Amino acid sequence: MTQIALFGTSADPPTAGHQAILHWLSQRFDRVVVWASDNPFKTHQTALEHRMKMLSLLIEEINPPNPNIAVYPELSSRRTLETLERAKQYWSDVEYTLVIGSDLVQQIPQWYQIKTLLKQVKLLIVPRPGYGVEATDLEKVKQLGGQVKIADIKGLPVSSSHYRQTGNIEVLPPSVQAYIDQEQLYESTVKD
Repeated sequence: MTQIALFGTSADPPTAGHQAILHWLSQRFDRVVVWASDNPFKTHQTALEHRMKMLSLLIEEINPPNPNIAVYPELSSRRTLETLERAKQYWSDVEYTLVIGSDLVQQIPQWYQIKTLLKQVKLLIVPRPGYGVEATDLEKVKQLGGQVKIADIKGLPVSSSHYRQTGNIEVLPPSVQAYIDQEQLYESTVKD
């Protein structure tokens, strides 16, 4: 059965950390489906269309041996269940794995129709520096019906919020930084 990794992210902006995770996923799944969305638990600084474009640029830089990673803007939704329903219109009879960072594990019980979602996907949690995966949080997800696995990759110690706070361009792929400069995004960001 075809294995699809669903990778939604705020991508405000996408970083080298996102890029490393996507490359890792591309080596383990038949297809990696990517989109940017507005997380209802966060505020966003840049329009969704710019975040989608930056994700596309980031993916172009990966250059995997099997080009199985792509951005699907039409899947974007504030609700992951709606994204899954849209994905099913493209790919049926597949196994879906929803990929999330460990920073989101505590939020899962609050997600829209979470039990319905967890009946239809497996969860792959990518550890992020500074965000441990607590056994009690995993147990809550399992009680909701989640099939959970922890990825054997650790996210890089970079984040979108770090970039927005410091302007440290080292956390971004060059094409993303060039796009930010071209479009004059994150103007309030302090530059090093």
